[in-house]
Amino acid sequence: MPLTIRPARFADHDQWLPLWDGYNAFYGRAGETALPAEITATTWARFFDEEEPMWCLVAEQDGRLVGLVHYLFHRSTTKIEPTCYLQDLFTDAATRGKGVGRALIEGVYARASEAGLRSVYWHTHETNETAMRLYDQVAVNGRFWVYRQAV
Repeated sequence: MPLTIRPARFADHDQWLPLWDGYNAFYGRAGETALPAEITATTWARFFDEEEPMWCLVAEQDGRLVGLVHYLFHRSTTKIEPTCYLQDLFTDAATRGKGVGRALIEGVYARASEAGLRSVYWHTHETNETAMRLYDQVAVNGRFWVYRQAV
């Protein structure tokens, strides 16, 4: 069954949403801690707003979405050209280990390269060992810790 990596279409929303919900549940954002519907709606709308430097690629197999990746371009103080942040990556449980995640990452690499960017980065939770096995094959671990504080 061929796998297609392509930009999300507005009509993909109903198939994208369960993947998005699965991604958020994986990171503990479900039930009482779920993202507000307004955030999900705004995120989806940003993918189709030409003024937003944020995009969504989906993995499609046999007419069904089996994965998503969200990425954005932003400026940096250490480079002239923008850089690419791969923010969210999720695949359907039934397709894990079958190259979907790798294909989505490579799709982001291609989009970043086409835009003249020279780097893509992301982070993951330290307990996400399954994903890190893939990440160690397709990128270099920069060994940075992520700190955050609500303001």
